[in-house]
Amino acid sequence: MAEAVLIDLFGLKLNSEKNCHQTLLKTLDAVRYHHAAQAKFLCIIRCSNISCERDSEHGNYEVETSNGLSTLFREFETVSNPSMAACLYTIKQKIDEKNLSSIKVIVPMHRKTLVKAFIDQLFTDVYSFEFEDLQVTLRGGLLKQPTEIDKITAQELEEVQNEVETHLRSLPALKGELTIITSPLISDIFIHGFTTRTGGISYIPTLSSFNLFSSSKRRDPKVVVQENLRRLGAAAGFDAKKFYRIKTDHANDVWVMGRKEPESYDGITTNQRGVTIAALGADCIPIVFADPVKKACGVAHSGWRGTLLGIAMATVNAMIAEYGCSLDDIVVVLGPSVGPCCFTLPRDTAAAFHNLDPACVRLFDSPDPYIDIRKATRILLERGGILPQNIQDQKQELSLCTSCHPEKFFSHVRDGLNFGTQIGFISIRE
Repeated sequence: MAEAVLIDLFGLKLNSEKNCHQTLLKTLDAVRYHHAAQAKFLCIIRCSNISCERDSEHGNYEVETSNGLSTLFREFETVSNPSMAACLYTIKQKIDEKNLSSIKVIVPMHRKTLVKAFIDQLFTDVYSFEFEDLQVTLRGGLLKQPTEIDKITAQELEEVQNEVETHLRSLPALKGELTIITSPLISDIFIHGFTTRTGGISYIPTLSSFNLFSSSKRRDPKVVVQENLRRLGAAAGFDAKKFYRIKTDHANDVWVMGRKEPESYDGITTNQRGVTIAALGADCIPIVFADPVKKACGVAHSGWRGTLLGIAMATVNAMIAEYGCSLDDIVVVLGPSVGPCCFTLPRDTAAAFHNLDPACVRLFDSPDPYIDIRKATRILLERGGILPQNIQDQKQELSLCTSCHPEKFFSHVRDGLNFGTQIGFISIRE
């Protein structure tokens, strides 16, 4: 049974002066009868602007209402907006507030493919949809529904995407202003920074508001993450269309841009101007590397597995091998991550950190010792030849524990599986 039921009347002009359309009345009454007891959300989608209510010859129809139909409407929640994208985004917020995921959409047959296109943009695989044809009456007679359109044209899809993007761009930033943390160690020939959780449009509590990663397991769709990224690019000064994230595997593979891209990698290096590369983080360390002499840079994602596997030095070694960088010239900045105050591992796993250096582990004799992945990363970098003064890991906001500061950062340890993601990014100015 559907948890939410949506009735699409967006393309129908409702005129209270005409006679009642019994078919629509019966449809809505049936929806109420079959779903009111089980569904937690019953909603009618309406267009609030006469400019989007075209004549029936264009596929949109004038529906007559009566007192009975108007009374029935009041038993449903109504979302009305000139934009279909705005309507569905508002509905998605209401659905997410109730933590619902099973949705039935009752839609005129000729609009089904179009509505699906909007849904594909705004929802993820967390949600399941079923569709039912909506029968309406046109001026006293039964409306003969057109044959269902199997697919929309490329132009129509582009119009859907543009409408969604336009709406998302109009939304205000949540939880404060967009904040970018930078390091004085990085030369001005680079654009770089580490994001926090403020200044974006993501509204899910654990993703709000500047979430920068979308997956089939999260409620934030790609278009929302892309809008957050567009705002970051505008603030930092990089082109969001030339942006590349790591493909996390919690290992030590590095993609050297220009070479064949691996299926997964936790490091990226480049010497291409105007290209922005980024490492994800939500307790794991987003690391940024820069060589102002050879004008090359890199990023790495370092969780506890990647730390032990040496992803930081693997990225350094890729820069040396590919661009002729010198260890003395490479600067490394560790972004915000979980601290030893909050991160534990089973004792058998913690032993690897203790063997690296006992200072990386607190309460080693306990069943779940506390681990300092930042200290371990510094130790490995220094042992690899990076100058100690060229590593920043304990200054300013960069050293704050992500789990301890929910107002600033996302955290998997703190928030569980539906956590948001911040990034560390860098590019060479054009």
